[in-house]
Amino acid sequence: MKQRINLLIGFSVVALFVLMTVQCYLVKTAYEYKVAQFHTQIKNEIAQITNNYSDIDSALVSRKEMLYKSLSEKYMKGKKSKLDLKNGILNTQTQNIITQKIKRKFEKDLPDFKIDFAIVLNKFILYKNEQEADTIFSEKPFIQNKLYGNLASLNHAFLVRSYVGTTNGTFENEEYKLLTEDSMYVSVIDWEMIILRRMTFILILSLFSIATLISLFVIAIRALIKQKKVSDVKTDFINNITHELKTPLATLGISTKILAQKNIRDNDENFNSIVNTISRQNNRLQNLIDQVMANSLAENEIELQKEKIEAEDFLLSIVNDFKITFPKINLKTDFQTEKTILVLDKFHLTTAFLNVLENAVKYGSNTIIVKTKIVEKQFSISFEDDGIGIAKNKQAFLFDKFYRVEQGNLHNTKGLGLGLYYVDQIVKAHQGSVNVISDLGKGTQFTILLKV
Repeated sequence: MKQRINLLIGFSVVALFVLMTVQCYLVKTAYEYKVAQFHTQIKNEIAQITNNYSDIDSALVSRKEMLYKSLSEKYMKGKKSKLDLKNGILNTQTQNIITQKIKRKFEKDLPDFKIDFAIVLNKFILYKNEQEADTIFSEKPFIQNKLYGNLASLNHAFLVRSYVGTTNGTFENEEYKLLTEDSMYVSVIDWEMIILRRMTFILILSLFSIATLISLFVIAIRALIKQKKVSDVKTDFINNITHELKTPLATLGISTKILAQKNIRDNDENFNSIVNTISRQNNRLQNLIDQVMANSLAENEIELQKEKIEAEDFLLSIVNDFKITFPKINLKTDFQTEKTILVLDKFHLTTAFLNVLENAVKYGSNTIIVKTKIVEKQFSISFEDDGIGIAKNKQAFLFDKFYRVEQGNLHNTKGLGLGLYYVDQIVKAHQGSVNVISDLGKGTQFTILLKV
């Protein structure tokens, strides 16, 4: 049984892990989709703002063409090297002016986003004729080739668009053509938070799903373990009640066989002795059955016959009777109250208090002290013993039906595990409470609180 439960728990853990992995994968996929969707949105909105630079600065395109022509012709005359030409293109006086204009355009038309951008020049190719091309440079996008913008790096930026431009000119009666390509990269500040805000519902739903799965898993495992404990307790109860019933039944069987003998029937003394034995064993059987039946009731099903009594005298009568039954036990009283009138059921509470006292004797007590006092307008009765004590992890189960404290893996003390359950039910039926304080090897204290 235990091995099957361990296998089931192991399988459940694996299944839960797989489901959580799938859930995380779905969230990751949704995140990547949202990122791609966000990039597309930014591209489309920037595309609506500008297709080229002419609507930002109408003179920009013409100034660019004039600059490119001038530098190209100086290069063709041999007055500029490729490096000089490249530096002349990338370092112009209008860079900061154009950067500020584009930035203001973004702030005006895209007020919901804080955008850093860079426009980098990727290609600059000079065609003297259709067959001859002079590549000044043709590179992957580098931030060092930045024409305009305030980005310091392209690492966390994404491509919005690339613009290919051509410029035609004439040099020494020969036509030439310039081919340029520049690309715009943007980086939206706090774009991760924007994506997460857009995924709020998905994240909440995913977290709720995972939390629900974990909760259901924990509840199921706890229910399974609890069910196993209940099953073990029931099995233990059946074993104990079987053991308890065997003795009187065996005695009754032997007594019946003895009564069948003629010489026993003819001897009045022996006959009466056997009859008394049968009567005692019959009463014992009846008591066992009554105990099981009585403890099958919940506290709201117990019918109490309440009456006014003086609590101290009531407790003293119980103590005196107990001393007669257990003369070797040092039973003391410490009553800090006098003539306290309570309304209670004497029969049921007598049985409950005796159960507590008998439990103390069963578990090694030699000295028991019964104390009374008033605690917050409640009548407190405590039973302190010097027995073996109860482990902390066992105390929560003491008042469960059929539960008995184990010594290792063995129950060394006989009983049905109904005594303390009965105490708890009777006290609750009186609208009272019972609690326990104990340490292993240091004895136990049961405290019962009843309404005054």
